[in-house]
Amino acid sequence: MPPATPELISPRSPRVLAARRLAKRNFRGKERLFLAEGPQAVREAAAHRVDGAAGLVELFATVEAAERYADIVGEARAAGARVHLAAEEVIADISTTVTPQGLVGVCRFLDTPFEEILAARPKLVAVLAHVRDPGNAGTVLRCADAAGAEAVILTDASVDLYNPKAVRASVGSLFHLPVAVGVPVEQAVAGLRDAGVRVLAADGAGVHDLDEELDKGTMGGPTAWVFGNEAWGLPEETRALADAVVRVPLHGKAESLNLATAAAVCLYASARAQRGSGGCRSVAGG
Repeated sequence: MPPATPELISPRSPRVLAARRLAKRNFRGKERLFLAEGPQAVREAAAHRVDGAAGLVELFATVEAAERYADIVGEARAAGARVHLAAEEVIADISTTVTPQGLVGVCRFLDTPFEEILAARPKLVAVLAHVRDPGNAGTVLRCADAAGAEAVILTDASVDLYNPKAVRASVGSLFHLPVAVGVPVEQAVAGLRDAGVRVLAADGAGVHDLDEELDKGTMGGPTAWVFGNEAWGLPEETRALADAVVRVPLHGKAESLNLATAAAVCLYASARAQRGSGGCRSVAGG
């Protein structure tokens, strides 16, 4: 059998131009489509469903990547996605990374209405308020997924969920749990509290110490953590909305923790407390 040859060889192809425009937020919003790069993200997109349809709409792959990740390409086709073999320069043109991995997927928006998240009575939630760095947003989403959180909420003051850097930093976790976007922080806090969720603001200047909260046994119930901007933290008006402002104790000489690390510590503290004998659930068992 002769070797496969790319069908898309020009970066000016209409299909390529349409995909490349999705690197810009206004085009993503208009089309309700976004880009996901690399084998992990593409595999997760092919398996994900949005209103019954596959999350993956279209896949661009180099010949080499299509051979290396033949199983993923097969999953994409089985999900109904259009698959295009593309020249390396075409993939490079679509990709937003310096060293593309040869697979770029076009995916449907997958955010969940805030009301649906509340109706599910979540026990562990991450709220990203004023988080402007897409890499931080994606990494916190990944941490929330790993800790067993049941939802993530991005407020209207936070970065676009579908920014390519945020998608990459989530390493596929974007497809694993419900995410609401554009929710005003006041609405997020009020809705969660009405749903029986205790709202904690994570801040280095917090009055309450995370270790002390764990020792007191206050962390076992439904909890939402509010995380702010890495550079300046949470505004006073946002901290005032929370039931408590909690700091991660620094036992060594480090000045502070970065946002993703602090989020991981807080979310895992809640997950561990909730799994304990007095907690509200098992993270593994739901």
